[in-house]
Amino acid sequence: PCGTIRSNTERGIFGTMAPPQDASPLPTAAAAQVHTGSATILSSVSGTETREYAVQIVSVEPNEPQGRNLRLAVTDDALLAQTGGIVQSGSPILQDGRLVGAVTHVLVNEPTAGYGILIENMLAAAG
Repeated sequence: PCGTIRSNTERGIFGTMAPPQDASPLPTAAAAQVHTGSATILSSVSGTETREYAVQIVSVEPNEPQGRNLRLAVTDDALLAQTGGIVQSGSPILQDGRLVGAVTHVLVNEPTAGYGILIENMLAAAG
């Protein structure tokens, strides 16, 4: 085990874990800093290697109540070729060098699109 889960909610899984030894923390973005345009998601579609894949933030809805604050579109050719689109809910979303949120919903009928929750809303739910 690398940690413990305290709660699993609509706004995220909360608990504690030991950070990887080679990881550097990223600053988090306030909702007002998140904007439409280029972003990336971190995912490990190959099973072990985590890498960044290009996405677009199509819309930002900070007050959307079901964790669909960010509408995403996959634009990364390698990810589209390998998987057809988004495959991992929970993948971190990065923009402008900050952690802005995490993927929450993958659209089965439209795998090149999905939704994410803002990190600001996740942190508020964590208390």
